[in-house]
Amino acid sequence: MRTVLTCLFALFALRASAEEPFVRSAIEADDTIVAGEQIRLTVDVFAPGFFTSPPDFPLFEVPDALVTLPEERAQNLSQTVAGVQYSGIRKQYAIVPEKSGAFNVPPISINFNYSIDGKPTKATVATQAVSFEVAPPTSSSVLFAAHDVEITQSFDGDPAKLKVGDALVRTIVVTAKETQAMLLPPVDVGDAMGLRQYSQPPKLEDVSAGRGDIQSRRTETISYTAEVEGTFALPAIHYAWFDLDKSGQAFADLPSIKVSVAPALSHSAIAPEPERPERSAFEYRREVMMWILIALLVIGSLWSARGLPGAIRRRLELARAAIEQSEKYRLRQLRRTILEADPLQVYAALQRWAAADGFRTLADRVAGLPDLEKEILKLERLLFSGRSDDFDRRSVADALVRTSSQSSQTVATLPPLNPSG
Repeated sequence: MRTVLTCLFALFALRASAEEPFVRSAIEADDTIVAGEQIRLTVDVFAPGFFTSPPDFPLFEVPDALVTLPEERAQNLSQTVAGVQYSGIRKQYAIVPEKSGAFNVPPISINFNYSIDGKPTKATVATQAVSFEVAPPTSSSVLFAAHDVEITQSFDGDPAKLKVGDALVRTIVVTAKETQAMLLPPVDVGDAMGLRQYSQPPKLEDVSAGRGDIQSRRTETISYTAEVEGTFALPAIHYAWFDLDKSGQAFADLPSIKVSVAPALSHSAIAPEPERPERSAFEYRREVMMWILIALLVIGSLWSARGLPGAIRRRLELARAAIEQSEKYRLRQLRRTILEADPLQVYAALQRWAAADGFRTLADRVAGLPDLEKEILKLERLLFSGRSDDFDRRSVADALVRTSSQSSQTVATLPPLNPSG
């Protein structure tokens, strides 16, 4: 990766004073930037002496782009200018353009405190506005752009050794670099004919991969229930992405998996053969036989019920998975998150809601819904620009309920199959 724009220096008073703070910024990206690619805006703040408070790097808005400040440790710098030793702090913004065209990054005003010769000083520096171009889309349909995308899967048992009534849990993990977990699209696992399947909500993580690299991770869990015996197949997976190293569309693939289901085991109880008591000592033998019969009944009951707890647990897990996958449950959880969680968690939950409904961005999902569109714009300003817009959680939650009710009221247009004369 190379710097496509030269470093922009903002030196105050044209070096009239040799000991003034200054800032420089640069956009780092490849020669060709595509929609969905994450690029970096590097900002270096320098001050003579040393910092007494960390610089305040604010969020800003770029239309049709997602701007975030990743939770990465700032990098300390040192530089000598005109014989003066400067301390520096570097921070990087992540910018993800959502479409092609020209993008303008506004000036960023940064406040901090520093000390020189024992004198505490407050300072404000500002970067210069910069711009970048995003290339038009190619003929291929690409969902997101990143480096080193990988997809893996694992199972909690052997798919070739199932029995009727068994459950199989499949875990699929997608990892990528130079993107964000919230931008990784869902995995299309298809339908496994002959097996009942349930998908749990995905887990999204941005974790350190060492040496300052951040790895984004999406984990999806699918449960399959074997209801009939036979041989079935989990479809192959083709996960499409734009490879920034090769500047073209690529696929991360998983092969088809064979699933074999055998008949359920059956156990028949062995009836005890009672001994005929002798005529002598009749009462003694009758008592002995009674205890033997009771022991056999207890052993037979324990043997027959040995698989009951596991079956009940599996049924409960499947029932819970079915509830969690229902539209009402997901809507109720989203509504609770909107009313109770912090704004960043609310925004992430709304993005997952849009992705689950098949929309590439949250803006596409709320297009044509003025109530939601207005409140989500307030939320984005609150998160990414630092504006204290009055984000109304109750209005967003109520608008979601109305949207769900309208989408569920579908009137059948087909005539009845057997119309009465």
